[in-house]
Amino acid sequence: MDFQDFLRIVPYLSIVNLPGEEAHNIMVPRERLEIMKKLNFDQMNSKKAGVMMLLYPKEGITHLILIVRNSYKGVHSSQIAFPGGKYEKGDADFMETALRETYEEIGIHQEKIEVLKAFTHLYIPPSNFMVYPFLGICKEEITFYPDPLEVADIIELPLTTFLSDSIVVNATMTTSYAKSIEVPAFKIEEHIVWGATAMMLSELKVVLNTILNKTNF
Repeated sequence: MDFQDFLRIVPYLSIVNLPGEEAHNIMVPRERLEIMKKLNFDQMNSKKAGVMMLLYPKEGITHLILIVRNSYKGVHSSQIAFPGGKYEKGDADFMETALRETYEEIGIHQEKIEVLKAFTHLYIPPSNFMVYPFLGICKEEITFYPDPLEVADIIELPLTTFLSDSIVVNATMTTSYAKSIEVPAFKIEEHIVWGATAMMLSELKVVLNTILNKTNF
């Protein structure tokens, strides 16, 4: 999608109703869905994190950035994710967490990012994190400076590719709660994106398609 065309729908993004769990659940395996229904989030004492879903122009075309996390001893090692990380005491709120972590991980200063909307938070059982996603845009082309300690690679996903039906697949994965199950996922280049990142992507995709269908852009 041409970035100038995308900018025409930006005003709608700030006022659109979020589908929340309905969109998240599109990308949740049946086995995980049953587990999630039984959880009492008020009793979880979960850690908190903020992430940034960042849209920007590249050669005039709208893109969405994802990162490949480095390998480490942890449940999110080598996973595909949005820039973001753990809330720290010095952060004013979760949006500031997302902006700070985006700068630390990929070198994009918060002054270049316009935050449009907070999306629906979601809980990640394996790491006991409640994640707060935010949608932001950069209105000019940007250069990434990934932190080599945290980021193994950057994925620049064209928005048109993201919005296509063909990007959603079923994949067989090993999970923290089952040895091998079939999961709904996004196939992005050679990467299979599932779990929490796929759930956040799903809500973003539903929101964008809803606006595009209503406005005929």
